[in-house]
Formats: sequence, C-alpha cells, structure tokens
Amino acid sequence: MPRLEVPERLLLGPGPSPVSERVRQAMAQPLLGHMDPAFLAIVDRVQEQLRLVFGTSNPLTFPVSGTGSAGMEMSLVTLIEPGDVVVVVQQGVFGQRLADAAARLGAEVVPIAIPFGGICSIKTLTETLDQHPQVRLVAVVKAETSTGVLQPLDGWAEVVHDRGALLLVDTVTALGGLPVHADAMGFDVSFSGTQKCLAAPPGLAPMTVGTRALERIQAREHQAPSWYFDLSAISQYLGKSRAYHHTAPISMIYALAEALNMILDEGLENVWTRHRQVAESLWAGLEAMGLEMMVPREHRLPTVATVRIPDGVDDKRVRQRLLDQYQIEIAGGLGPWAGKILRIGVMGQGAKISHMMTLLNALREVLHAEGFAVPSGLTALEETYQKAGQR
Repeated sequence: MPRLEVPERLLLGPGPSPVSERVRQAMAQPLLGHMDPAFLAIVDRVQEQLRLVFGTSNPLTFPVSGTGSAGMEMSLVTLIEPGDVVVVVQQGVFGQRLADAAARLGAEVVPIAIPFGGICSIKTLTETLDQHPQVRLVAVVKAETSTGVLQPLDGWAEVVHDRGALLLVDTVTALGGLPVHADAMGFDVSFSGTQKCLAAPPGLAPMTVGTRALERIQAREHQAPSWYFDLSAISQYLGKSRAYHHTAPISMIYALAEALNMILDEGLENVWTRHRQVAESLWAGLEAMGLEMMVPREHRLPTVATVRIPDGVDDKRVRQRLLDQYQIEIAGGLGPWAGKILRIGVMGQGAKISHMMTLLNALREVLHAEGFAVPSGLTALEETYQKAGQR
C-alpha cells in the first residue's frame, strides 16, 4: 500500500487552524503509558498552563479527551439534572447546539433567541431570569463561530449568581486568542477546543470548573447519565489518587503542551494583541476591496471574520477555487447565513499578517474570475497593521 500523502493547505477557516512544526514534532515523541509518572507530570504541567490561559485558579482545569463538543457535553451532563430550568442564549449555530444538548438531558430549556449577527443584552438576560425564577443554569457562547459575534459578558455572573444559578460559557473560539478571565468574570464552567486559537490539532477540549459548580455536582440527586463524561470520576484521575478512568490521548496531550509552551513563550497578552491587530488589518483590507462585514465593529469577533458574499457570486465556487488554485481553506456560512457569507479564521498560527496578505491577493483574483472586479485591499491592510503596531 502507498504511504499516506496529505496536501499542504493554508487553513484560514473557522477551524482547524494551522499547526506549527514544533507542535507536529511534539506529537511524534515516544508514547508513554497514561499512568506513567513522566506522562502524569506532563498532564500536571498542562493543567497549570491552562489555568494561566483561562485566567483561573480552579484546581479542576484540564483537557477533556474529545473535541470541543465533548467539552460541551461534559459540562452539560455534569451540571444538568432532569427537569432543571436552563436558559440558553441562541444567537448562532453553537448556541442552538447548547440548547439541543441540554434538552436531550431532560432540561426545561428557555431559549433567548437572538437574530444572527446580534448580541444578547444584560437587560434581556435579566428580564428572562426574572420570568423564570427556578433557573439553574445559564449557557452562552462567548465567541460565536457561526456569526463572528463577540458576546459581551460583563456583569453576567452577578446577575446569574443572584438567582442561584450557574454560568456556563463556551469559549471554543476565544481561548488563546482573546482574554477569557474566567475567575474575574465569574464563569462557573468554561470549555474550549484545541483546534482554534490554541493552534493544536482537534481532539481535546480544555475545561475549567469553579467552586460553585463543584458544589452543585456534589449535591446531585441523580447520577450523571454518561459514564465517559462523568466529571466526578475523571477528577479522580487528575487528583492525587490517580484512579484509572480511560486511556488519555497521549500524543494529543504532547501537542497541547507544546502549543501552550509557544503561547506562553510569546506572552499571553502579546498573543491577544497579535490576534486583534491582524484581525483589524484584515477587516480594513476586506472593506477596501468593497466587501461588507456582517457584524458591527463594536461586537465583531477578532478570531473569525464574517464577510457578505457579493450578489451574483457563488460562495462554493469561490471557496473551491481558493482551495484548488491557491491551497487556501476558508468556510461558508451556516444556518440562515448559509450561501450568504464567507468565514475567515484569524486564529493561532493563522493570525499572521503574511497569511492575510496571501489570502487577500488570492481572494481578489478569485472574485475577478467570478466576474466581480474588486480593488486591492493590501494597502489598507498594511497601513492598518503598521498603525496598530504603533499603539
């Protein structure tokens, strides 16, 4: 049989993001047993590094074995009991996914439906909670990958905690690229994924669990309905007892460890600044080409740009041309925005000005081939990037 051969792509979609050679080399390190003290020392270090990136002192901060959706599943399975009232902000596909998963666990889901591209105000949250005094959990996406919206969460924890509820936050497209500040913001549980701003392959879901959530877990009336996602059981492997639960994905832990090393070597605030500067430069370049951003600037997510497809241009053909002719991957829209937008990732190792220059050049040529002539956006991109570096 022939050896596996994989083409080289520039991954500028909403995930996965590019993975550095350092991280790929880390995955090639020799396997260890998941109970080997040398491996457990790596797990401990990864936990400590994740605390820094999450902005938390929570002892129970660790990578779930599974993609970001596994982090969502573990969070909900652990916190929800049948009949619990759960308020879910639905402002995009991933908010809708939270609601679907909660309903499957027997929760009474109270949706806060927000049009695509919009945010949920704290006033709307407060009014909803006042109408549902029995609420046990509020779930929200901080960085909605399907719309490119950054949801403000200032003051949310206070409002939620005043009602005796917990705050669950999806930070899949935020962690490592944006400040999360889980403790300062009062998040009770937060989960993420490795394939976005952390710049590791998909397969792990970093998660952090606070004191309020642990107290809720200990007071459960019913056993968690999932064996694999039972947080109480997994915490025994992570704690002093090191009780066996499942075989950890060893090589993926290596990859995450090296990706976190790279982030902390660069400096966490420097990484956040890089993402913001490259994103603002991309926005300027796209707008100089005459393309319309879908989200108002004040709520625009730096890690995923959503751009309206010009009338008469087929988004699938644009993306296929970029892939076939330029080896660049971007994504189309989901839900009501399917066929109407392009989604461009500015995440991890993809958040580099050189990559955005490559993309804008290729996108201009592809749009020309589609019969939609646009000017170059490179000057605007470069000027914005230079100004951002002088702040």
